Amino acid sequence: MRRFPAPFFSVLMLGMVSQIAQVVLLRELLMVFHGNELSIGIILSAWMAWVGVGSALGAAVAERTGRVLAVLMLNAAALLPLLVGTVLLIRGLRGFFDVVPGAYLSLPDIFVASFAVMAPACILIGMQFVLLAKLWRQSDRAEDTSGAGKTYIGEAVGNIFGGIIFTLVMVHYLNSFQSVVLAGMLMGAAVLWTGRRVAGFTEQVRGRTRAVLTGLLIAGGGSLVFLGQVDDWAHGIQWGHLAPDHELVATHQSKYGNIAIARREDQFSFFRSGHLMFAAAGHDTAVPHFEEQEAAVFAHFAMTQHVDPKSVLLIGGGLRGTLDAIIRHPVDRVDYVELDEVLTKAARAHVSEATLAALREPRVRLVHADGRVFVKEADQHYDMVIVDVPDPATAVLNRYYTREFFEQVRRLLNPDGVFVIGAVSTAGLRGTAVANRNATIQHTLGSVFATVLPVGEHFLIYFASDAADQISADPALLQRRYLARGVDTEAFSRHHFHLLLEESQLRRVNWILRNHGRTADAHLAAPPSAPFRVASVAQQQAGEGDLPPVNARFFINSDFKPIGYFYTLMFWGDLTRAGHAETLKRLLHVERWWILPAVALVIALSLFLRILGGIRRTRPDRHFAVVFAVFTTGLSTMALQIALLFSFQSIYGFIYEMVGLIVAIFMAGLALGTALTNRFVKDKANTDILAGVQLSIAILAGLIAVVLPHSAAMDSATMVFLLFSLLTFVSGLLNGLDFPLAAEAFRSMNRRAEKSAGMVYGVELLGACVGAALASAIVAPIIGIVACCLLAATVNATAFAVLMVSRRPHVQ
Repeated sequence: MRRFPAPFFSVLMLGMVSQIAQVVLLRELLMVFHGNELSIGIILSAWMAWVGVGSALGAAVAERTGRVLAVLMLNAAALLPLLVGTVLLIRGLRGFFDVVPGAYLSLPDIFVASFAVMAPACILIGMQFVLLAKLWRQSDRAEDTSGAGKTYIGEAVGNIFGGIIFTLVMVHYLNSFQSVVLAGMLMGAAVLWTGRRVAGFTEQVRGRTRAVLTGLLIAGGGSLVFLGQVDDWAHGIQWGHLAPDHELVATHQSKYGNIAIARREDQFSFFRSGHLMFAAAGHDTAVPHFEEQEAAVFAHFAMTQHVDPKSVLLIGGGLRGTLDAIIRHPVDRVDYVELDEVLTKAARAHVSEATLAALREPRVRLVHADGRVFVKEADQHYDMVIVDVPDPATAVLNRYYTREFFEQVRRLLNPDGVFVIGAVSTAGLRGTAVANRNATIQHTLGSVFATVLPVGEHFLIYFASDAADQISADPALLQRRYLARGVDTEAFSRHHFHLLLEESQLRRVNWILRNHGRTADAHLAAPPSAPFRVASVAQQQAGEGDLPPVNARFFINSDFKPIGYFYTLMFWGDLTRAGHAETLKRLLHVERWWILPAVALVIALSLFLRILGGIRRTRPDRHFAVVFAVFTTGLSTMALQIALLFSFQSIYGFIYEMVGLIVAIFMAGLALGTALTNRFVKDKANTDILAGVQLSIAILAGLIAVVLPHSAAMDSATMVFLLFSLLTFVSGLLNGLDFPLAAEAFRSMNRRAEKSAGMVYGVELLGACVGAALASAIVAPIIGIVACCLLAATVNATAFAVLMVSRRPHVQ
């Protein structure tokens, strides 16, 4: 039986530990950042940056010491408590910022927080890569960078196992502290095992170092039993900063995120990944609270917009009282879709008896599924589709406010059917962010339905239908419908119709929403003031066709350009943090063409370096070309991953449980690509091959840009998953082809294996850092998800051009 090389299991564990740690820290930080997916790229950016710094530091250490094993053991000994400390630090992170309870952290805060908490553990993980690469090279008695290539493959294989194990096992049975302690123990045990198989082990590693590492492993194993209490205590710290006036009643782990239930007097609030989903009155509430009244107003107002609604689809909101209000009308059937069964089970112990009775109603069919997927796959039709979800403050929630979703809903409605959805607003739509967001909803609905009617002030309710005479702004008509149905409830009365449909306010809101967003710079300015005498809603609807066209780039919300999500973050920033919205508003100035001067500058620099090299008889152009190719590979593959993750989430649903598996698929491609290069490419230093890989990545990115918009039309969720898995795998494959080629090309110029491995690994991660931040925080929400693919195609095509500029015959 063939024996594995001494460093093999340590390299495998490095991949597993880094993958588990990355996903755990990502999930924990998402809790702090209210589930804001813009932060995913920033978190990954911080991870890549610090691992890159660690690899550079590891290269410096590896070149200066012969006691690599001793350094590796000290590293592993420090990593275990550091991971635990990092999770604990994240739980108390909000306490380090001057932020009121419940407020969102600003984009700069997210950057600072992510880069601060990630640094210690990531630097150690980055160092381990280069140290293990040197051990593997020494084990093979080689002088080239083949050890780094094998380490790269082994780490990728470990990433695969780590992603799968976390997704299928750890996320369901272990809390964050138990996960990172177990991961740290595996790393330490693997390093000890490696040390026993390396010649000169006792000379390299003192007994004290071995004893410290062994003691930490024993302590870690013993602590696994008690880490449940530590997790509860740390959640209490986190909750004290998030909502200090609320008592944390319970937390539940779900595949869709962490569910937290908080209580204030007899009101219960339900959070997922730190984001408030809804609030409801408890069992003992005698008088309807604001939450019940709000749900009742929304539901009764919606139900009276249809003459005789018999079949209703309700997405979300049932647990806060909307379902109870709907079944008080003479409906025959209500399909209530709620995403998370864990949330439903947890809520039953805290919501009102009326809500529990509604769930038991024979006319109600409770379905636990993703609302978007349910609508896409449903074959029945409805008189009404009511969506009662929070504002589109995350990419997941934004999926219910896009043109693609509205088109799918329209397909389910009967010819005279009505669609209802709502969003928070302000009096007079004051503020650029809220006006932009709510006008975007109005124009997006208007691009799908023949008639759209927004009503309300502090909360807007949008009614949309293709039957122009179905929905009405006449309070007397709606009041007659309501009274004719004999609805009996304390939370709503017939007088609400006159309050909500006050004529002057209704006219102003409609005028602003219909007129805002029709100029080139409307997204940067406050909405126009309504004229002194505003036309009636009916007149406005009739004359809307004569208005200038909508600025679709900034006022049509879609799956592949989630601008509504971006405006919502601006809006909540206006409400909770001074200056937060201004930071985001500056990003709205970004234009597609800004990349062109950067491309021209890079090509001009490469031409200058070639000329300079000819004069001095050196090769700075080749050095620059290789480094730039490595940087662009990291940038483009991460931009593609962000595009694929966001697109997959828009179509398929939550990626919270799938992140580990998706990354594992990418790493499988990466491992195969690196293995193929090591096995079949003899002249790895040949930059022509490296240029071919750059061109291939550019072509793949362009292909993905074409395929992504069409993927939304696929009916089968399984086929969508297979398509995205294939694209993810291929992008990983090309990334894997690149690393050993670049590492050997770099070594051929400096003859230093560890420096070359550390440099290439670090530069690739730096590129990935930039790609993650650009794609998630700027390109995807403002220019569009497809633009992430075009960014990747452009930078890799530029890298190909730079390598061609540096190309010379008969080069060593």
